[in-house]
This record gives sequence, structure tokens and C-alpha cells, in this order.
Amino acid sequence: MAKDHTFSSGDFVVYPTHGVGKIIGVEEQTIGGDTLELFIIDFEQDRMKLRVPVEKAKISGLRRLSSRDRLKTAMSTLKSAPRVKRTMWSRRAQEYEAKINSGDLISIAEVVRDLYRSERQPEQSYSERQLYEAALDRMAREVAVVESIDDEAAVLKIETTLQSGSGRSDKSANKEEPEAA
Repeated sequence: MAKDHTFSSGDFVVYPTHGVGKIIGVEEQTIGGDTLELFIIDFEQDRMKLRVPVEKAKISGLRRLSSRDRLKTAMSTLKSAPRVKRTMWSRRAQEYEAKINSGDLISIAEVVRDLYRSERQPEQSYSERQLYEAALDRMAREVAVVESIDDEAAVLKIETTLQSGSGRSDKSANKEEPEAA
């Protein structure tokens, strides 16, 4: 097992469909007669361990945490005006879900921005709120690890940034009624 690995035990990584996890080891496992080297990634918040073949790590989208510059760009994205397409809610929901599962911090920030509602704005539907919370949680976990703060502080930082955003006014609120989910 003297291969050169992109990631090491103890590294925090982002797996697109699960978010931030920590590599807790590399193990060999024989599957179907083939011996594979697997990264063991622990997603503590979800009480889940994932095994990703070392050879497939890059193809699967496994990546390092975002840099501070990338984090700055994501936080700036939160301040921009929401971009809500006038397509059916089911189509937008699929697009939001795809952005969340892409693992890309900027795409996730766009979902958080687009689905955010201040107290002065109309209430969200259940499905909008679910997607917003999923995106917020995914973004907060990465912000927390990059900034060495806890998840609650990361959520507060994101929500404070959203509230201070230049595109935030009642006029920019999504007045469109989402169809029932």
C-alpha cells in the first residue's frame, strides 16, 4: 500500500452527495476477487461511514475543502440578488437539488441565496424550506471546518451575510407562488 494518495488520514474532504467528511483511514478490501484500496470517510453528523475506492476518488467528485478565497466568493454570492427563474417549481427544485449534490460551494451558496426568506417576506412552502435547510446545512458544515468554528456559528455567519446582502429587499422577494409539492 505504498501508493501516492491525494488524501491522507485526518484530512477533511467534501463528497458531492454527502458534504464534509473526514478521512479516517485507507484500507484494502477484496471485492469480487479484486483487491481495492478504499478511503474510509466518516460523516460524523450523519453517523455514516463511506468507503470510496482510491482509484475512483477523483471521478466521484471527492475534493479538498474550499480555500479561503473560494469561501469568500461563496459568501459574496450570498450578498447578490436572488435569481429565481419563472419555471415550474418542480423544475427549479430539481435544479436546486442538483446544485446541492454537486458539492460545489458556489452552487450551494446560490441555492441558499435564492431560497432565503427574511421575516418580512412570504413564507416558504415545505419543499422550499427543506431544500433551503439542506443547502444551508451543507454550506455551514464546510464554512465551519474551513473557519475552525462550530456549525451554529457558521449558520449565523451565513444568515448574517444573507441579511446584509445588497439584493435583499421586499421588492426582490420571490412573489411567485410555488406550486404544491
